[in-house]
Formats: sequence, C-alpha cells, structure tokens
Amino acid sequence: MSKKITIEPLTRVEGHGKVTIHLDDQNQVVQSRLHIVEFRGFERFVQGRPYWEAPVLVQRLCGICPVSHHLAAAKAIDMIVGAGSGSGLTPSGEKMRRLMHYGQIFQSHVLHFFHLASPDLLFGIGGDPALRNIVGIAIEHKEMAVQAVMMRKFGQEIIKATAGKKIHGTGAIPGGINKHLTEAEKDSFLHGVEPMNIDRMIDWSLTALDFFKGYHAENKGIIDNLAAFPSNCVSLVRKDGGLDFYHGVLRGIDAHGAKILDDIDYQNYLDYIDEEVRSWTYMKFPYLKSLGKAKGWYRVGPLARMNTADFIPTPLAQREFEVFKAYTNGRPNGMSMHQHWARLIEVLHCAEVMKELLNDPDLLSGELTVSTKRAKSREGIGVLEAPRGTLIHHYQIDNNDLIKMANLIVSTTHNNEPMNVAVNSAAKQFMNGQPEINAEMMNAVEVAIRAYDPCLSCSTHALGKMPLEINLIDSNDRLIVRRFKNDE
Repeated sequence: MSKKITIEPLTRVEGHGKVTIHLDDQNQVVQSRLHIVEFRGFERFVQGRPYWEAPVLVQRLCGICPVSHHLAAAKAIDMIVGAGSGSGLTPSGEKMRRLMHYGQIFQSHVLHFFHLASPDLLFGIGGDPALRNIVGIAIEHKEMAVQAVMMRKFGQEIIKATAGKKIHGTGAIPGGINKHLTEAEKDSFLHGVEPMNIDRMIDWSLTALDFFKGYHAENKGIIDNLAAFPSNCVSLVRKDGGLDFYHGVLRGIDAHGAKILDDIDYQNYLDYIDEEVRSWTYMKFPYLKSLGKAKGWYRVGPLARMNTADFIPTPLAQREFEVFKAYTNGRPNGMSMHQHWARLIEVLHCAEVMKELLNDPDLLSGELTVSTKRAKSREGIGVLEAPRGTLIHHYQIDNNDLIKMANLIVSTTHNNEPMNVAVNSAAKQFMNGQPEINAEMMNAVEVAIRAYDPCLSCSTHALGKMPLEINLIDSNDRLIVRRFKNDE
C-alpha cells in the first residue's frame, strides 16, 4: 500500500510551506516535493507605481531581509536615474549603503544560526520538540542565547543608523543615501559599553565558528552526509574574484569547479538565466540556459559563495575560509549542512567589514548622492548578495515614470531545485525501508531545508494555478485513484 507523508507547516523557516513524500509498497521514497503554499505577487503589486517608490515598497516582501530588497531595488533605480551601477555612487553613498547591507547580513545570519538552526545541533534531530527551539536554547545554553540576542541587536542598530529604522527603513534613495553616520553613532559602534561594540562582535563571531567546528568534529556523520549532493553554484564576486555582497560580476561553477558563468555583467542576466514554472508550487525554478532545465539548476547563498569566491578580503575570515576550503582539498563543497559553517564565516567577515567602514571618514562627511541630471533610462537592474544568496531586481518604466514591468528573482527562488533535491535526499536517507515514519525522520527533512535558511514569503510569485488533487481511498485506507487538475 502506497503512503503519502505530509510535513506541514515547516517549522523554523520564514514563510509558509509544506513537504509531501510518497512511499511505495516497500516503503521506498518515490517522490518528494517542497510546496510553497502562499502567494505574494509583488511583481504585479509594484506595477503602476512611480519608480522612486520601488526601494520602499519592495521591503514589504519580508521583515527578515528588507534591507536586501531595499538596496537591490535602489541599485536598479540608480540605473534608471542615470547614476550608474554599483560603484557609480559617491564614496559616502556607497559606503553607507555597504554598512547597511553588511549589518543586515550579520543580523540575519545570526538570527538563522542561533534561533532557527542551532536547536537541532544542540538537542539533536530527534530531540524533544518542546525543548528544540530558541526557548530551550535560552534555558539550557544561556550564554549562547545572550550572545545571539546581542549580536542580532548590534546588526539591527547598524541598520537603524544607516536606514532610519530597523525594519523597512528609507536610507537608500536614487543615486545614493539620505544621511551620514553621526560621530556619536560611530563612537558607539566602535567603543560602546560592553558587549555592544564591534570588537566584541568579532570575538563572538570567532566563538560561534569554534563552536560549529567543534560540533562538526564530533558529528561528521550528520554534518557531512545529510542532504549532501554535487551541484552548480552561482554568486556575485568582485572582479578580482574576492567575496563581495554589495556589487560584482556573476560567476558560476559546476560541481568540479569549472566556470559555467565566466564573471559576466549582471546587467545581462537574462541572456544566461531563465525560470521554469511548475504547477504544484508558487515558487519558480531558475536554471542556466546553456545547461538546460535538467542540468542547469544551481545553489546560491553562503555555501555557493564559498565555492565561487577565490578569497575573502578580510584577514580573520580569510583564515577561516582557508580552513573551510582545505576540508574538501579545494574542491567545491556540496554538503548542505556546511551552509552553517559558511554562514558563520560570513558573520565574521561582516563584522570585520563593518569595523573597517566605521573607521572610514567618508561615513561622516562628503556628498551623499551623485548628480542625476543625465537623461533617464527606461530600465534598471540591481543585483546583490542577500543573506540567502543572489538577489535580482529588474524594472522597466513607461513614459510617465511608472513601473510597467518588474522581475524579481530572490535568493530562495534560485535555491528551489537544490532544496527539493535536499528534501528527496534526506527523505531517502532517513525513511527508505522503514516500517514506521517517526517525528525524528520528518524533522531530518526539515533540517535539510533549514540549512538553506529559506525565506518563503520573498520567493512566492510564480504564474499559473495550483493544482487540484483528488484522492479516492478505500475502506482499508488503500489509494484507489488519484486525479490532478493542471498538474504536469
């Protein structure tokens, strides 16, 4: 008798989703799917609005990573107003945006690792669900919980100082930024009362990395093997190959490390990336055109960035990067749970970059915006590395300066196929041949998904209809007929 297992809702992720797993008569997994069951539709919501509203409007996609959408849209609008792309801003404008962005990634990564992922590490995949959460961390690991809260608070204060508010700020404007950092704000971040200063954030970032590396040394079975699979990887890198979250060129590598996107200008992303719509989810499936739908899918995010970058341009994070790369002898890393390791290296890198920026006098004075007197373009594309991976915002405007087209490819959308592969891998690893499916097995599937830190609210705007599924079951709970409408 075939079985269908449904995991709903997914826990400790942002947004709403479910997993369905089908097993055959021998309890072998025959199909696994990650379904995104909410629809947002921001690509349509922004149409008809003045282009300058986009950086504020699109933040409402998410309360966890609003800065990422704010800045990606701002970069696109920079192109429309003739302010150039990426590094075309004034030194003060670009550096203030960078400080905002790195503060955002810092706090988002901290939130995910400590609040959402660490309960599985500290209490085990099969741990008591009543304890396997942030409350359990606060009770059993008080010092770690305090560090997590204070680190996230520091990142949020950076966002407030640069964007005006911790959530849904308005700092980035066409062609630049709307304020400088004050001397008092700078001194507070650099030399604030313990533990709220940047040096403590760097120390705690190193402590978090030491914790994960120690845990990994004792639990290689789960960290190395859960949902491990080869894949392509895509991210922005600097033109010299260094890690950069705010601006760069698009680089893609295959599972062997060969380049499949050779440092291309992201303004041409549509020449290389396409999206597929499938009927059973609201989230689309991006792929590289040159490789096709079957082989062209790819990972983005911390693990992908560690695989695509040649180096990290801050000393402490570079040292950790070298340790990370040595673990696979320099080969691309396909171990999904190593996302956490990569994420913590990025936390450290963000702290180092923030310290560099906070010591830069350009944050305190200088021109905030560039001249935008040149003729406007009718199209703008902004790309950056959000916490969860590469984020693309693309807008076209009409002759009345109203948005007539918007295309958003968010990080979690890029990761859609890898997450589905992870679900299937974890389901087969833990469920194949098992006479009974228990809570630990189902949580293992969620753990594989959580490694990608998915933001499901951001990613849901596929076209098409959700399928109608009808199952006819007999009195012995045997599936007799299954019918689908609008399914593949």
